[in-house]
Amino acid sequence: MKNLEKFLSLLDGDVDGLLLTSRYSRHYAAEFDIAEGVAIVTKAGCRYFTDSRYIESAANGIKGFEVIMVDIHRNYCKLINDAIADFEVHKLGFEENYLSVAEFRTYEAELCARLVPMNDKINGFRGRKEPWELKLMRKAQDITDAAIAQVLPRLHPGMTELEAQAELIYCLYKNGAQGLSFDPIVVSGPNTSMPHGVAGSRVIREGDFLTMDFGVLYQGYCSDMTRTVAVGYATEEMKKVYDTVLLAQTTAIAATKAGMIGKEVDAVARKVITDAGYGEYFGHGYGHSLGLEIHEAPYCGATGEEVMPEMAVASAEPGIYLPGKFGVRIEDVVIYGADGAEDITHSPKNLIII
Repeated sequence: MKNLEKFLSLLDGDVDGLLLTSRYSRHYAAEFDIAEGVAIVTKAGCRYFTDSRYIESAANGIKGFEVIMVDIHRNYCKLINDAIADFEVHKLGFEENYLSVAEFRTYEAELCARLVPMNDKINGFRGRKEPWELKLMRKAQDITDAAIAQVLPRLHPGMTELEAQAELIYCLYKNGAQGLSFDPIVVSGPNTSMPHGVAGSRVIREGDFLTMDFGVLYQGYCSDMTRTVAVGYATEEMKKVYDTVLLAQTTAIAATKAGMIGKEVDAVARKVITDAGYGEYFGHGYGHSLGLEIHEAPYCGATGEEVMPEMAVASAEPGIYLPGKFGVRIEDVVIYGADGAEDITHSPKNLIII
């Protein structure tokens, strides 16, 4: 089923139109990415509005929509109201999670249709990926695999975290990244105990752990990966923590399959870490779905109540973080299947010492 057809299936009487304001939903519906714009979807017709900076690209790339340019004489509200009148729309579903209060108030005051919150339904289709989406995500993940292989020989004691981050970003773009799916996390030594630490001027030293969490965009789709490596050597405590995290991840991936509730997947990894005595040091969830956004529903964390559908794409990223000492996280991306999970991250996971 085409993505636009999925959105049309929501027009069942509760609403007779959808207002797509987020870049992600517009991309999903049109299967083409435009940085700025608004789209309206109805059974009588679909229109995509954008400005002069993007109109040529939109006209050439977007299928299934009438593409119309917004200008100083015809702003977004005017063009949306024209569509509301032409397509006889009375109730318009919208993405409440992606509008500011000011934007919502403008639409509520100026549009000639009742606005109905429908964020979860509009974005709910994205949990289960189409084959063509999986192809793009495999490519994005391949880029991260190539980058980690190329960056490791560039890293050495004496460089700063920021210098290591710069080398990583260079390798990501060199291997085909079209953007970063999030700001990379590159931290060393005691800074690795902060799951979302920020690279700084700290000098990397022998005996440090170095954690790198990064991902790219490829044709709008995200990848994600974390690798923790040791610099020079690793102590017995460092090896024990690393091996515990690795066992938690591999055990959970082996148990993963479509139809599980998110927290059930999390529980498998969490039990391994808890049994090893580190339960209080695993504070975040086991994983999250990803696609057009780096964090998407459904989530496979400790509170995840949603079923993980077949063809969901999600991270597998347990971690242990000992405050003031060090932390370890290992992250792959897997595709949920009826009989198990396919790990599409192929970089080595044994403890690497650089």
